Amino acid sequence: MNRFPAPTSFQACSKTIDLTERTRVMGVINVTPDSFADEGRHPDPECAVEYGLQLVEAGADILDVGGESSRPGASPVSAEIESERVLPTIAGLRKQTNIPISVDTYKASVARYALDAGADIVNDISSFRLDPDMPRIVAAAQAGIVLVHMRGSPETMQQIAPSQDILTEIEESFRFALTICQDHRISKNHIVLDPGIGFGKTVGDNLKIINRLDTLRSMGLPILVGTSRKSFIGAILENQVPRRLLGTAASVAVSILRGAQIVRVHDVAEMLDVVRVSDAIANETM
Repeated sequence: MNRFPAPTSFQACSKTIDLTERTRVMGVINVTPDSFADEGRHPDPECAVEYGLQLVEAGADILDVGGESSRPGASPVSAEIESERVLPTIAGLRKQTNIPISVDTYKASVARYALDAGADIVNDISSFRLDPDMPRIVAAAQAGIVLVHMRGSPETMQQIAPSQDILTEIEESFRFALTICQDHRISKNHIVLDPGIGFGKTVGDNLKIINRLDTLRSMGLPILVGTSRKSFIGAILENQVPRRLLGTAASVAVSILRGAQIVRVHDVAEMLDVVRVSDAIANETM
């Protein structure tokens, strides 16, 4: 049983995301040629918009659009290329749905244009570390912000030494990022924390983070967890990405029972079933 009360909502621009009804599902749209999870199946805006609408139909509560791969070893792309990938998709989705849209970027310029195009949330894998101008952009738009804990960068995350105490490291990183939020007057109800499963962590780190996720509840903010199809699941099951659905389901269920209020997934319809059953168990009610 979680000792700390769960936040009741998440504010993103003009949208309020209710977190009391059930765990919210964030559907992933990768507009990249080198995504680890879907091998660049939605590289053009028209295809990506169509796919996003399918995720909405399947039950997604939030759409997360990314134009740069954050897989281990991935090379960065320019802000211009990233913008060319995500902006038409976000604008196209906004014309056809009112669902909250997140842009998965650590670049302030990309975030600014994405928010102008209709995004409501910035999903920053660096928690402001890689672009110090990001807090100003988020604050000016009154956008929602997902602060993700990442060790190193996508290029270096698998080369750095393992953490001596991953839970303490995550908490200290978040407290530093929250100080930046406070300095820029980003309200707490606009902030979500993501402990960054797979971002420079060992398999053991990832398992510990999920199992002890409720320790982050003391910070009083919603928790988002993204385990979908990730390599730690493959390491446990000794399989490749196409066969990680059930492993993902198990990790999503445990994350919810440990306190996650938003889960970031690729397989929306299937994980929505996992969410419904997990919520029923957690709340001991249908």
